Amino acid sequence: MPGDTAPHVVEDLLGIVQILSDGSVVRGDESVLGPKEPFPDVPGVEWKDVLYHAAHGLRVRVYRPASASSVAGGAKLPVLVYFHGGGYCLGSFAQPTFHASCLRAAAELPAVVLSVQYRLAPEHRLPAAIEDGAAFLSWLRGQAELGAGAEPWLAESADFARTFISGVSAGANLAHHLTVQVATARLPVSPVRVVGYVLLSAFFGGAERTASEADTTTDVSLPVEICEQLWHMSLPVGASRDHPVANPFGPESPSLAPVELPPALVVAPLGDVLRVRVLGYEARLKDMGKDVELVEFEGQQHGFSVLQPFGEAADELMRVLRRFVYQCDTPAVR
Repeated sequence: MPGDTAPHVVEDLLGIVQILSDGSVVRGDESVLGPKEPFPDVPGVEWKDVLYHAAHGLRVRVYRPASASSVAGGAKLPVLVYFHGGGYCLGSFAQPTFHASCLRAAAELPAVVLSVQYRLAPEHRLPAAIEDGAAFLSWLRGQAELGAGAEPWLAESADFARTFISGVSAGANLAHHLTVQVATARLPVSPVRVVGYVLLSAFFGGAERTASEADTTTDVSLPVEICEQLWHMSLPVGASRDHPVANPFGPESPSLAPVELPPALVVAPLGDVLRVRVLGYEARLKDMGKDVELVEFEGQQHGFSVLQPFGEAADELMRVLRRFVYQCDTPAVR
């Protein structure tokens, strides 16, 4: 008809996610952001995908050491719930970077690692991803209640009384919010016991730029402009970066002071443009008397644990993570 125009691009994220003028979203091939060469395999780990949310078609990738399946009645392993990164707009539990990190964690901790798929923005704006994470923990609770009738690998190998919630980048943001929900009893998970949480290169935001975000002269893996665009495309339409999902200490965010959080491991790469926010998160929790351990990685970039999952820094991170997991027996969050 006269005057009709075809939909045109109104927002473009790295040429991979485009919002069109009619509100539709076009996605390209994310593999262009991935590794140029395949990562080496990690021997001795088996994995499979399991559906946890039929209505949304969401899956969890279950990893365990192969040896865990060969010893009947053997000691069960801690459970590491893992949420991938991507600014809530990109990423997949199946991408090689996240897959390699989970293979290593399963082998080297050792642990049952559960890498969770969740819906992405802008098709599904926040809090959709957090709702999916909560649905997963409810599914996990159901598995724990089933005992021997649970998904076979979990029934055989998972010690639900030693569960950790973790994530990288946006996945770390997600891990924070889910841990708070569990700790405030908004999300009941017993007989699962969350005994710790791990934030790797956490993706937080705020309306005002921090000193590290204001310094745009350095070459970083995640520029501040991309951070701000990711929040613009993932938060509810019209929300600022002081929204409680982005900024846990923002003007509208509930206080964490009365919340009995489990021990936290906060990993801060000091080459990250978001480092001031990550360091501030640890400092605020410590001021509240929370049990929080900060580990800094000098010269490392945002997401180093997945960008170079077999690098020296990732090796050290695995040692740090193993120590944290095996020292966190109490307190527990129910």
